[in-house]
Amino acid sequence: MERLILARHGESTYSERGLVNGDASVDVGLTAAGEEQARELGRAVAGEPIGLCVVSGLPRTRATAELALAGRGVPIEALPAFDDPRAGRFEGLSLDEYRSWAWSAGSAEEAPGGGESRRAIVARYAAAYRGLLGRAESVVLAVLHALPIAYVLEALDGSPPAPRMTRRIAYAQPVPLAAGELRRALDVIDAWQEAPTW
Repeated sequence: MERLILARHGESTYSERGLVNGDASVDVGLTAAGEEQARELGRAVAGEPIGLCVVSGLPRTRATAELALAGRGVPIEALPAFDDPRAGRFEGLSLDEYRSWAWSAGSAEEAPGGGESRRAIVARYAAAYRGLLGRAESVVLAVLHALPIAYVLEALDGSPPAPRMTRRIAYAQPVPLAAGELRRALDVIDAWQEAPTW
């Protein structure tokens, strides 16, 4: 891979309501606004020679990718390692409730009720991104969630994972990265994983 284009999925029915969803068995689709955002993403990347699109295992990312790439014949591959966090007992509840727990918990603490720790989440995102660097396709579109995108963009600015990831990631807006930029970001994330600061 020479270039990665990151994009968050379009607005979903859960994100419209501020609810948590990291369970791929829950079919959370796009709102009408989210569908239009996905089509706009397609117009924004129409001139890009995309050889592969990767999505998470959650339906809203695939729905966005399918609308964005309609008629182009670009293969779409699901990589569940890019899924939103498994939120345990917070699944389906308010995002504010999950954040209240997350912002007060250590990075190795698992979300109550069978959820993930942030350290585990960071590790799987980093491994998934490293896998993309080895792909043969020159240009890859990754339609993901806000969190894996925020981790990379913050790291590209030199900031490791933090308890509060407050960077705003707009719906369905393409963010191109050269492979070298992704590697630099992953080096920052890897260094934090070796010596977590929280």
